[in-house]
Amino acid sequence: MVLIGGTSNVGKSTVAQVVAERLGFAYRSTDQLARHPGRPWRTAERAVPEHVAEHYASLPVDELITSVLDHYARLWPRIEELVRAHAAGAEGAETGLVLEGSALWPGRVAGLTAPRVAAVWLTAEPSVVRARVRTAGRYAAATPAERHLMDKFLARTERYQTLMLSVVQRLGLDHLDAGDGRTPEELADAVLAAAAAQHAVGRRPSGAAPAPEGRDSPRTS
Repeated sequence: MVLIGGTSNVGKSTVAQVVAERLGFAYRSTDQLARHPGRPWRTAERAVPEHVAEHYASLPVDELITSVLDHYARLWPRIEELVRAHAAGAEGAETGLVLEGSALWPGRVAGLTAPRVAAVWLTAEPSVVRARVRTAGRYAAATPAERHLMDKFLARTERYQTLMLSVVQRLGLDHLDAGDGRTPEELADAVLAAAAAQHAVGRRPSGAAPAPEGRDSPRTS
């Protein structure tokens, strides 16, 4: 298995699908296991559900981040069960798996003892994530109310990355800058190189070269 974590809109799903194709593995997102109020902007195919708009409009950022972290904590037993089943070659798990999602909290993932599992976290400068969200949500043409929801989502997204990256760095886990201009194919190469060098989930042997970065990791402030 290859686990790919990171904040929203950092490019996890795109890179994970390329990695899965390269390896001949199945692809899955943790969002398919259980959903939390998602992206609060409308698209041609989807209006913003009322409960999602209310979630972002009514809660301050501190409560938004607490809510999503609590959701990931509740989801973890299902993720752990999925990882162990694939690592053990359980029935229905004959094919390798690339699993991506923000629910792959580094502190929990690093505690996995399952064999044949690698993990990498993707990061990006806040300005990169902000530009992606505003493009997806057509921020320039949005109403003030719609912009407010996007701004709250972005604030939560940036806070999540700050917290996540502090844990990744403290534990010495592999992470890659996904906002430095590399293509998904190039990032997939970097993920695979990092995964191949790991001796434990998310970690390389002491003294081994760090995961290849295009430039410095995003700031944590």
